[in-house]
Order: sequence, then structure tokens, then C-alpha cells
Amino acid sequence: MKDLAGKTAFVTGAASGIGLGIATAFAQAGAKVMLCDIEDAALSAALEQLRCTNVDVDGVKADVSLKAELVAAAEATTARYGKVHILVNNAGVGGGGPYGSWTEAAWNWTLGVNLMATIWGIEIFGPLIEQHGEGGHIVSTASIAGLISGQSNAYNVSKYGVVALSEGLRRELAPRGIGVSVLCPGFIRTQIMNSGRNLPKRFEGAVPTTLPTSGPFVEHINMVRERVSQGIDPIYVGELVREGVENDWPYIFTDLEFEPMVEARFAAIKQGFDNIRGRNPKR
Repeated sequence: MKDLAGKTAFVTGAASGIGLGIATAFAQAGAKVMLCDIEDAALSAALEQLRCTNVDVDGVKADVSLKAELVAAAEATTARYGKVHILVNNAGVGGGGPYGSWTEAAWNWTLGVNLMATIWGIEIFGPLIEQHGEGGHIVSTASIAGLISGQSNAYNVSKYGVVALSEGLRRELAPRGIGVSVLCPGFIRTQIMNSGRNLPKRFEGAVPTTLPTSGPFVEHINMVRERVSQGIDPIYVGELVREGVENDWPYIFTDLEFEPMVEARFAAIKQGFDNIRGRNPKR
């Protein structure tokens, strides 16, 4: 999709962070953008900020972990703009913890927002993109944690799932004129470490009310919190995503910091094959 001007994009988690960065980049490229977010006040503020630049944007509130609310958001988008060309599954939460601290609520919340909402978004918006025959693109926000696992198991699983889904769909949807990209950001200046501010009541208990004050996991969380606070500007990430859509990149990265760790993972996988090289499984 070389020219975004006049196209319509739907972006989840669009009231702040990476989502707002993407919405801003698309709108500045001439796209009409429907911003979707669970946080009403932040959504209103984002729309007010963008409209000051004379772009064509609108907003819809939705809890993307509820399929029915995503369906309603799709209906609001087509009612407002008629067509949808670009879907950005960006909403995400930083839930979950290490082995020994798992809870059903944390798994359900993290997988519901990060993975199931992405699946439902594609299921709902994919046919809308197909039906006008003008082509389109799907971007789903994973994480570098979708390629190298950290210490938050539920988060890792959800993001690996987004990567796998995107890789498979890219091959499947290319003949239908729909490009697919997966965004794997590193440390970006967002509110991911404060995800619990929007925790729905049905996931009560997903965020612990009391936390340990020391230990390896606490040290890890403190490190991540510090890195995120000093992270890359989401506006820059939005520009990268715009470029990725225009040039049909399969993977969109934000920096080179984790490239050696990804290469180490690939080397370990290759070692697994080397361990059995020369053996005859049919003997």
C-alpha cells in the first residue's frame, strides 16, 4: 500500500503510546483514522490533539478483550468512513509474572487483550478489507518478547502468538491483496508498565495488590520500568510503521539492541538440528 492518502485505518490502543504514534503518522500521511481505546478521557484528549493539525480522525471506545465491543467498533468505523483499508491491532497490556506467581485472571487478561483481541480483530476487519477489492494491510503489535522470552511468561506467550499468527497470515492473505506486518518493538516510552489502570473488573486479581520488595523478578521489573521511561519516542515508531505498511515489511523493528539475542536464539535452534544431523529416523 504505497499511498495512504484517502485510505481508512482502524487502530486499537490508540489513545497513547505506540497506538497514538501510529495514528498520528497515518493521519499525517493523509489517511482517515478511527482511534479505538478503552480509556475514554485519554481517547478524547488524543482526538483533540490530532484535530488541531486538521486531520480526519474519529474515536470509538471499546474493551478489545470483548469480541462484541470490537464488532461494535467495526460498525462505528464503517458507519463513519464507509471502508476500512488498514487494521492495526496494537492494544496490549504488560500482565503476567514468573513461574510460581501465575493466576488464572492474569493469564486471561494478558491473553485476552494481547492475543485474542488480535485474532478477533483480524476475523472482524479482514472481510471488511477484502470486500472493497482495493487491497489493504494488517499490522499487529507483538514485542521483541515475541522472539526472545523474558521473565513474564504470559506476556511472552501472548506476543509469540501474535508473531506466529502474523507470519502465517502473511502467506495466506497475500493472494487476496492484503499485506501483513508484525511490529516487534523494544523499549518504547509508553504506559505499558501501568497497564493495570484499565483493568476490567472481570479480571480482578490479575494485578497483585501486594508485591515483593526484592528478588530477581523485582529487579527485572524495576529495570524494565526504567528502560521504558527512557525509551524510544512512540512518534518515531509510528513513522516506522507507516514506512513498513508502504513497503510491505513482514517484520518491523524499532532498534538494533536485541539483534544479537535473536541471533543467539536462532543459533540455539540450529544447534538442535545439528544434534541429530546424520541420524536416520527410519531405521
